[in-house]
Amino acid sequence: MSIATLNDIFFTAVERKLDRMMLYREAGKWLPISSREFGEKVASVARVLRHWGIGKGDRVAILSENRPEWPIADMATLLLGAISVPLYTTLTPEQTAFVLRDSGCRTIFLSSDHQLHKVLSILSQTQLENIVVMDRVELKGDLAPLSGTCVTMDSLMHQPSSGLDSEIEKQARSTAPDDVATIVYTSGTTGTSKGAMLTHGNIASNIQYSLLGFDILPGKISVSFLPLCHITARHVDFSMIYHGVTLAYCPFIEQLPTALKEVRPSLFVAVPRVYEKIYAQAVQKAKGFPKNAIFGWALSVGRAHKPEILGGRTPRSLSWRLANKLVFSKIRDGLGGRADTFISGGAPLGRDLAEWYANAGIRIHEGYGLTETSPVIAVNTPVNHRIGTVGKILPNLEVSIAEDGEILVRGPSVFKGYWNRPEETENAFVNGWFKTGDIGNIDADGYLSVTDRKKDLIKTSGGKFIAPQPIENSLKLNSFIGTAAIVGEKRKFPAVIISPNFPLLEDWARSSGIPFSSRAELIADPKVQALYEGFVEEINQNLARFEKLKRVLLVPDEFTVANGTLTPTMKLRRRVVDDRYRHQIDDLYAQAEAATVS
Repeated sequence: MSIATLNDIFFTAVERKLDRMMLYREAGKWLPISSREFGEKVASVARVLRHWGIGKGDRVAILSENRPEWPIADMATLLLGAISVPLYTTLTPEQTAFVLRDSGCRTIFLSSDHQLHKVLSILSQTQLENIVVMDRVELKGDLAPLSGTCVTMDSLMHQPSSGLDSEIEKQARSTAPDDVATIVYTSGTTGTSKGAMLTHGNIASNIQYSLLGFDILPGKISVSFLPLCHITARHVDFSMIYHGVTLAYCPFIEQLPTALKEVRPSLFVAVPRVYEKIYAQAVQKAKGFPKNAIFGWALSVGRAHKPEILGGRTPRSLSWRLANKLVFSKIRDGLGGRADTFISGGAPLGRDLAEWYANAGIRIHEGYGLTETSPVIAVNTPVNHRIGTVGKILPNLEVSIAEDGEILVRGPSVFKGYWNRPEETENAFVNGWFKTGDIGNIDADGYLSVTDRKKDLIKTSGGKFIAPQPIENSLKLNSFIGTAAIVGEKRKFPAVIISPNFPLLEDWARSSGIPFSSRAELIADPKVQALYEGFVEEINQNLARFEKLKRVLLVPDEFTVANGTLTPTMKLRRRVVDDRYRHQIDDLYAQAEAATVS
């Protein structure tokens, strides 16, 4: 089944006539939306948008958590030839205003009263004419600043007539692969956010090749919980709709454990941070005798059978079946107990974490890509799988490694350019190749490995380059460590900033008789300092001499999206971390220098 545009996915989905195309939770129950209902709702919303004058090339914003209204608004926009602009719900009013103003959105779909008031507070800075609220809220007089229309989405989705009219269908089917479908603003780990223009053909071509080799069939279920404003999650949802997989929407990450147990998905797609949390919970639950002994024994059994797991085979030995019954099945139960396909993307998974899951009987298919590549460049599949790599390059793409190790890519899924930024667009390419900004290599069998972000590489004063992400990923496998950030640019040696897993650390401190009245007091205790220095020393045993972390800076803060130290996709914002702890970092190196002199 060939697709040239995202509109082709809509027509394919509606023609499939699924009774449960989507699921959403309301009043404690999972309610279905059929493909027929989905098609009718999309058509109704598209008619209203057309009535408002939205047409080809116009921009429509979507500011919402994951819910069925998200793809309904998205598809209605795309059918008209308009361009959807997704926004993270975690953006500040100022950041939201920037995206809306930069993209020139005329209409916005938003989820809740909270998001409505955020938009109203910056309305004068935008070109918005219409606001659609997904929740059933009472729209009162405080909407006076809006000269256009503010309505609930429920009223849009239940228009009297049903189905697409001939004019909208004609427009939808005439959409060309080179037409821009969406402007996705990057999360800004290295600077100002900018909008990547992805065409219908970019995303459609990527969908056709990214899941080759996977058993993705109608009747399977996937939970949609990764923010749909991120291209990885949007790509996954489009792919599931294309393949007829039922999508169960989970708006908030804290609801995910319940959703997994109730929906019991057939496949699980997540970013590394989610896999890290599941790992940490499993380790925590295994604390104490005899659980810890059984857990350790099971993992040793799994380690012996890892080649079978990575080869896609279920071990048959008695010891493995016992380990599976006592331990591994419990880990899978936390994921619903039915998933047989696990995929990771959005950031590096880390070999140590992938190894742990393989030891526990779970093969994670790690992939790699960027917003600008729609997004998948390479992925491990059930057929071609090599742990420690991000898999083989998609067959419709080309990848080259530059002299400095940067990964370059070209092909049909590479974006059209940055919105209103011709100079930055030009700088993103070299001789027709898109510069990913990542460092990597391709082995003799065609498997791609990604070492780190080019801009993240740390160059010590001695001229040595250190890739921080692999070291940080190893540190985060320790359940006492929440987040780790390596520093050391132009310094004599690298050091590490650690934000502890405070609930676990606080429990340990109480059981160890360490008094504290605040987190700052806790991390200043010599026993706590020694604990974390010991953790770091264990990691140092596997590092080259110039990579060894010679100082540890514990901080009393958690790294979060809210305080700006993490992007919405849970990636570290190094510049923010460096700026936030600049004085402590300077003091740490000054003390080390003084100790050397004395």
